[in-house]
Order: sequence, then structure tokens, then C-alpha cells
Amino acid sequence: MAITFVDPLRVVVALGGNALLRRGQPMTAENQRANVRVAAVALAQIARTHQLVISHGNGPQVGLLALQAASYPGVEPYPLDILGAQTEGMIGYLIEQELGNLLPFEVPFATLLTMVEVDPKDPAFAEATKPIGPVYEREEAERLATEKGWTIARDGEKYRRVVPSPQPKRIFQIRPIKWLLEKGVIVICAGGGGIPTVYGEDGRLHGVEVVIDKDRASALLAQQLEADLFLMATDVPQVSVHWGTPQQRAIRRASPAAMARYDFASGSMGPKIEAACDFAERTGKTAAIGALSDLPAILRGEAGTSITNDVAQIEWV
Repeated sequence: MAITFVDPLRVVVALGGNALLRRGQPMTAENQRANVRVAAVALAQIARTHQLVISHGNGPQVGLLALQAASYPGVEPYPLDILGAQTEGMIGYLIEQELGNLLPFEVPFATLLTMVEVDPKDPAFAEATKPIGPVYEREEAERLATEKGWTIARDGEKYRRVVPSPQPKRIFQIRPIKWLLEKGVIVICAGGGGIPTVYGEDGRLHGVEVVIDKDRASALLAQQLEADLFLMATDVPQVSVHWGTPQQRAIRRASPAAMARYDFASGSMGPKIEAACDFAERTGKTAAIGALSDLPAILRGEAGTSITNDVAQIEWV
């Protein structure tokens, strides 16, 4: 049964990792389901009146699968594209079920395994920067690097595998996503930045050992869907400049040009700011960043940080 709304917005929500697993929590199925249940409360409020597309992170889940594979001797670890597909299905299932427990039975859901093309000539392939999987002692890390051809890097006092993080180029499933939205379906897709794929020299499509940044992929998704609003849910209420210092100051609204005057951490807020600014500049619409629990208020412009071309300078909280 198709669900119709009166003047709905098309909203893309990118769930941060805290929506699935909070810092320091054991990575149990029960913990992940409990966190998705909390996220579903905020998402359901949007879904009752608007078209909703959900993307999500998958870093801890891929890491867990890598650990499990490492305990199975004699079998090569599964490649990252296969692990990405596995986690998209698992996380999509949890989101579908918990949202389904809050919304009317007639509301349909669909989780799509989403392939995202990257360019094999992307400069990012020349430098591995994205940490994945478990941590190792130096000796073990160096042995694995030699055996498997991995690139390793220091992570605190230990070491992790690192892989390239190229820019997303194309979302292959964009047409079926649009078709589903036209039928009133809540769509969960592009999890973890999507399943990374490239065209080989033979013209055939295959997976590749990279990680696509989930915020960049979600911004591309929102652009190609012509979304009215792109929301990134994280674990802070607003974006702040000079984070962690006495000069810290929270932003309510700002233009992409104004945001470009500040530096944000590449490992946390930086990619979100980049994705938000890119969406706002390319579409002329608004992107917003804020706390998961504030999603309905962020949609109304009452919370979070909005990146928009409608303001010339920064409006502070």
C-alpha cells in the first residue's frame, strides 16, 4: 500500500556510528538493537510526515567481522566490499524492524545493497589513510603487512591496517531508490559509504579494497535524490569552532564560505562539514548537523547547525 503525504519534504538522514554503538560499549547484537531502537524514535517522527531515506555508518561492524574472520585459520579474510554488503543487510534489518514497531503496519520499508563507484585513478589510491579492522602489536602488524600486502599505520600504542578512501563517483542503485520513494517506501541504503566498486580494464565491475567516507557518500545520495534537506546525526548538539578550548563557540547557521574559514578535525567533524558544504553549494538547499535525539527539531531549524546559502555570515548559538 502506497503512503502519501501532504507537501512532504524529501529528507536524507545519515546516522553516525553512535546510533548503532556508543563509545566503550561491547559490540553485542543486543546493544546495537537497543541503540537502533532509540534512533528509531527520532526517525519515526520524521517518517510520519515526510519522505525518508536513511544511510548509516558500519565501521565497528566491519571491524567485528574482520576479527571473527581472523579467528578462522586457513581461510582468507573476506574483502571489504563483501563485508560492506554483509553489514548493510544486518544494520538495515535492525532499522527496519525497530521503525516498523513504531510506525503503522501499512508503512513499507526496503533496505538496498548499494554499490558506489569510485575512480581507480582517484589520487586517494596513492595514499592509504582510513583505518579499518582490529588493532595489532607491531610485530603482528608487520607480519600481516608482509603476508597480505597491507599498509599499516600506528594507532595509539598499536597498529592497524589502513586503506585508501576515494571520493564516491556514482550510486548505482539511485533509480530503484527513486522508484521506491515514489511508492511511499522508507529506504535504507548506502550504508558505510556504500559497497566500493570500480570498472576494471576489461570493463567489468568488481569490488575494491577501499572505504568510502559515509558522509561524502550520503551527500552524493542526497544530491542525486534532489533531497530537500540533508541531516547528519552525530553525538554533539551543534558544530563548534575551537573545540575543547576556552574559546569554544557553537554555530547555529552558516554559509559554506563562512565555514571554510575554520579548520575541523579530519577524523571527526571535518568530513561532515565538507559533505554539508558540498551539498549546500551544489543544490542551494540546506544541510544540517546535530544530535540524534534532536532530529525533529533540526528539521524545523530549531536545533543543530545548519549550512545554508541563505545567510552571509555565521549565526552563533
